Amino acid sequence: MTKQVAVVLAGCGVFDGSEIYETTLTLLRLDQLGIGYRCFAPDIEQHHVVNHLTQEAVEGESRNVLQESARLARGDIQPITELKADEFDAVIVPGGFGVAKNLSDFASAGDGMQVLEALKDALSGFREEEKPIGLMCIAPVLVPRLLGEGVAVTVGHDPSVSGAISAMGGLHRSCAVDEIVVDLEHRVVTTPAYMLATRISEAATGISKLVDRIDEMMD
Repeated sequence: MTKQVAVVLAGCGVFDGSEIYETTLTLLRLDQLGIGYRCFAPDIEQHHVVNHLTQEAVEGESRNVLQESARLARGDIQPITELKADEFDAVIVPGGFGVAKNLSDFASAGDGMQVLEALKDALSGFREEEKPIGLMCIAPVLVPRLLGEGVAVTVGHDPSVSGAISAMGGLHRSCAVDEIVVDLEHRVVTTPAYMLATRISEAATGISKLVDRIDEMMD
């Protein structure tokens, strides 16, 4: 049977949703490896809407995270409440500020953040069944709240984010843009992606390595 991976999205766009290149590169590599995937996102209102031309918040406008994520998934997406770990072999969470604004409140709360309960519920089964979990860019900051303390992850070299991970009980490992950090004990793979990438090809190298390692861990 074909391996199946769940991909969790947080909207559409680097500043208020999921990072588009990271998401596309993830789906591309899964497809290249012959791995099936399905996308999920929370059916909630975004924290705010950002004009990606000016990078400023748009006053008086609201968007739905699931509807925006559907843009990335070409409409083939389900609410995160329908994500069941026993239907998948692994889960991957791309980055983008939607992770820190919609899947959590890290953008405003820092190391005092809380993670969306629907996300915690969805990923709890992957943790309990020891299925691989991949996260990239800013998404590894969720790990101490999602999976508990003592899990090794990376966001690259960012001192403020790595410091927050440590303050929450996580183990941060410095990492180049084209590399990954693997916590074999906890079955977690992370890569910096656009926390460090200046070109799409740089992000692609690390993301492909992450997906490849997730593929190996599913065997």
